[in-house]
Amino acid sequence: MAQGDDGMSSPRMALDRLGAYGILGLPLAALGLPLVVYLPPFYSQMPGLNTGIVGILIFVARLFDVVSDPLIGSASDRLQTRFGRRRPWIAAGTPLLMLAAWFLFIPPDNAGAAYLLVWSILAYLGWTLIYLPYTTLGAELSSDYDERSRITAWREGFFVLGTLIAIMLPALTQRVAGGAGAGLAAIAVFLVVALPIATALFLWRVAEPAGENASRIRWRESAQLLARNAPFRRLLIAYLFNGAANGLPAALFLFFVTAILGGSEVTGGIFLAIYFLSAVAGLPIWLRIGRNWSKHRLWCASMLWVSLVFVFTLTLGEGSYLGYGIICVLGGTCLGVDQAIAASIQADVIDEDTAAGGDGRAGLYFGLWGMATKLAFAIALGIAYPVLWLAGFDASQDNDATALWTLAVLYGLLPVIIKLGVVAMMWNFPLDRRRHAELQENIGRAARDRS
Repeated sequence: MAQGDDGMSSPRMALDRLGAYGILGLPLAALGLPLVVYLPPFYSQMPGLNTGIVGILIFVARLFDVVSDPLIGSASDRLQTRFGRRRPWIAAGTPLLMLAAWFLFIPPDNAGAAYLLVWSILAYLGWTLIYLPYTTLGAELSSDYDERSRITAWREGFFVLGTLIAIMLPALTQRVAGGAGAGLAAIAVFLVVALPIATALFLWRVAEPAGENASRIRWRESAQLLARNAPFRRLLIAYLFNGAANGLPAALFLFFVTAILGGSEVTGGIFLAIYFLSAVAGLPIWLRIGRNWSKHRLWCASMLWVSLVFVFTLTLGEGSYLGYGIICVLGGTCLGVDQAIAASIQADVIDEDTAAGGDGRAGLYFGLWGMATKLAFAIALGIAYPVLWLAGFDASQDNDATALWTLAVLYGLLPVIIKLGVVAMMWNFPLDRRRHAELQENIGRAARDRS
């Protein structure tokens, strides 16, 4: 972060450091949406497995991940090294994620339930060791209301770009080598090559803010502060439900494209590319539209828009490629702001804790938000796949009207209902621009009193 004449951090982060910070999201994206979109359908067609079993196994792996998030977040708060509190965890998680992702995305022909469960757990653990301190540090790089949105926008922009690469790789690879396995292998190669490069650049160029000391607050007092932080509780619940709303169509995307639209995995890759290209283009547009709004209203506006657009998936049938493409363009524009603004609000909520007497426990907060996000995806997979199985859906054969209707509702209607509930919850969120300015003034006054 650039330094002013008075030695204090300037409001705006230099572009070279923004790039070095954001680029770590590029390889991490390979274990984001592709893990939900491509991996479950691939494993569900392996001998001895089906959609129901795969959904349950990934749900169990995610439950383990849910527990690890607050533990790792709190541990990073309390760590004090010459390299900082957050960066050592990122360095440690990189080789673990590379190893686990390689085995998870390139399984042997006889891989069964135990194989999927073990390597999923290790991959999620490696992801958490990197992603949680990474996002936490993003909140600590600036205390400015708008600059936090700029930092998270760069991160999520790289994350969307990385997701786009990871989505296009299977489509391109399958044209040459054929088969879903070749596509997953391409994602694995991308991750193990790009991740160590991005991590090295991040560790070299992104220093942790000076003066950040390990948290020493007692666990009992910590729990009391959490319980009193009303904006945190409200945002956590909204984040959980929004994550479930995003997880359902992600988990069912390939099934929808192949069973409802009559397309192929290559067709699905094209639609995902359209969706994420629209996300890259839409993020600066949304940020410009809402540059003078409070963040929660901008987030709500994006959710209302995507709900209005996405409900039209219920009208689609076999061969409705043009209609679905339009939905991907219009709905995709909201993805970046949905991710970036929610993360920026998270950083602001931590200021409520700091002003009330907390001592820099951002890792714990982001651990709890990570727990909510992963629990939401686990719920989405744990419900969607077994429900489809009970409805008689089979990815390897033609399905009857009941199975297809169930798929359409889970994919296109249930997420919209959930998002509308999140909008109702967040529309009058109390932490707006005015309240954040008050918090920063109180935090600054307390710091001056201590000195």
